[in-house]
Amino acid sequence: MNKNDIVTVSIEDFTREGEGVGRAEGCTLFVKDAVIGDVVRARITRPKKTYAYARIEEIIAPSPDRVPARCPEARRCGGCRMQELSYEKQLLFKRKLVRDALERIGGFSVREAGSLEECSSFEGGLAPDMESTSSSGGQEVLLLPVLGMKEPFRYRNKAQYPVERREGRSEAGFYAGRTHSLIPVRDCVLLNEVNSRILTAFLSYMDTYGVPAYDEASGRGTVRHLLIREGFSTGEILVCPVINGRSLPHKKALTRALTAIPGVCSISLNCNEKRGNAILGEETIPLLGNPWITDVLGGMTFRISPRSFYQVNPSQTEVLYAEALRAAGLTGEEVVYDLYCGIGTISLYLARGAKEVYGVEIVPDAVRDAGENAARNGIENVHFYVGAAEKLVSLGEFAPGVPCPRPDVVVLDPPRKGCDPSLIKAVRSFGPKRIVYVSCDPATLARDLKLFASSGEGESYHPVYVRPVDMFPHTGHVESCALLKRVSG
Repeated sequence: MNKNDIVTVSIEDFTREGEGVGRAEGCTLFVKDAVIGDVVRARITRPKKTYAYARIEEIIAPSPDRVPARCPEARRCGGCRMQELSYEKQLLFKRKLVRDALERIGGFSVREAGSLEECSSFEGGLAPDMESTSSSGGQEVLLLPVLGMKEPFRYRNKAQYPVERREGRSEAGFYAGRTHSLIPVRDCVLLNEVNSRILTAFLSYMDTYGVPAYDEASGRGTVRHLLIREGFSTGEILVCPVINGRSLPHKKALTRALTAIPGVCSISLNCNEKRGNAILGEETIPLLGNPWITDVLGGMTFRISPRSFYQVNPSQTEVLYAEALRAAGLTGEEVVYDLYCGIGTISLYLARGAKEVYGVEIVPDAVRDAGENAARNGIENVHFYVGAAEKLVSLGEFAPGVPCPRPDVVVLDPPRKGCDPSLIKAVRSFGPKRIVYVSCDPATLARDLKLFASSGEGESYHPVYVRPVDMFPHTGHVESCALLKRVSG
């Protein structure tokens, strides 16, 4: 195929980036803005040897699962590329993502089921039929339906808007996929409507007082981004301009305009004078109120500052953590490790049902926040330590003179790259009864489950079931909670 060729193609699948997948003339095509079930005429934009990228010229026959996008900029922005696929189909697609990873990368035999009641090995030891390999050659794992949202819009509690000067006025929005080309967006349908009011007030302030936007090419200008965070339970809103410097002019006018918007109670400046793509700098300067807001999650209060890690979809976070707690099977007598614990959200959930919880996190600020969150909620049976989980657990000490007690349950919530192999080896050597793996990437989840299930040094762990949770509707991302049980029972 050559660039600008026009072909007719039926869309049979989706990529995680939200591109439709089909075949024409023996070539795999990745078609922007197409959805599963479409028949389209597409123009080739980037031909390769065995595949090509294309864009829609005409939808010949729309998919029965195609729906109108709520956002007029959905195609240009690309932040939620699945918006034109029905939500029910999105959930089925995400279940398929997890299934494909488990089968192709993990080598497991996957059995789809509607509930845990269909899983004979959920409670008690592994059932005999799941201790051995299946007829297809791989260990069998149960894949449950994806837990989705009743209303899959307006779910994000955090926005980071890049700011530019364009045609004599200040603009903000989001970058188009794989570019630094700004698409102006005032009202993103994944965010609360109050974000639009805050953004409009802030851009008006910039234009009124001639505050320049930052220019990446020259490194000049002042305002780089506008960060907004909201406590959905408390209604508290934090506004934080990210600036190339340490001060803004006419700060009183800015705070007056922002506090006129109900909920805004915290205004800070984040200072980032470094060249590059990092959004936030190291220093945050309060302008009004506390340099944080609070939110309630699972009946516990958490403090959120501009740099804090906090899940952006709080309602689905409670769903995910409830799944992790159920998989942990706590009775009040267990010693639990929460590795990659962040600011301690999962640790505090677990602490209410465990004897002791030990959280490990490599980021010192997050460990400090975790300790403060535990104290704020009166939880005393949880202990947090700074360090790389793989190093501390491998050494057998959380800190000098603080040995790691043998855990009954280990909870893993690693970053997208998954677990370090040395951590998997160390956890296997401790021999906990259960491992709960919370994953944000099906590929690394499948890879790590395969390592836990392999024979060799330490105990082997069989993945009993995987429960996907849709934390980010209209995107290709999916979280999962997997239960692994020791093969020896």
